[in-house]
Amino acid sequence: MSSIVVAPLSRIAEMAVRNRCREMISLVAPKQGFHRPAVIDPARHLLLGVNDITFAGTGALVAPQEAHVEAVIAFARAWDRTAPLLVHCMMGVSRSPAAALIATLAVEPGQDEDELALRMRQGSRQATPNSRIVAIGDHLLSRGGRLVRAVEKIGRGADYAGDQPFSFSIRPVLASSPERTAP
Repeated sequence: MSSIVVAPLSRIAEMAVRNRCREMISLVAPKQGFHRPAVIDPARHLLLGVNDITFAGTGALVAPQEAHVEAVIAFARAWDRTAPLLVHCMMGVSRSPAAALIATLAVEPGQDEDELALRMRQGSRQATPNSRIVAIGDHLLSRGGRLVRAVEKIGRGADYAGDQPFSFSIRPVLASSPERTAP
């Protein structure tokens, strides 16, 4: 089953190797330096220079824009899904969880937003998806506000307790959802 691995910058090499990832989305501050893990195909690495803010950027800060989220959607739709997709930001708490939700709905649009947000919460107690990225993705994917509301329902994650990568399936596990099984 396809999955997305969400990690902080400090753990991307470890997570890429451990999970056999070949494709990666990076959401880091503009001009942030780092080394792409050798196992990631350079042609399948999306690098987005964007700050972790939820308001229009001022000065040197770059707020998430539609173009950033459109790039995440296009990249996800081109993901071959034979190996997990690695998505990271600086701490693995805000930008990357938001991008992971968007990527999931880009490739599996028929699923329930509440269930998806709960799967993310089960994977990470501290994930707090960036609300601006979520709102832009909700709009671009025509979710009618459902993704925004689902993320609001799971609320802010636990206080940051260090680098804690996590993963989640891009599809719900139907066996654990009796209300979704046929009578």
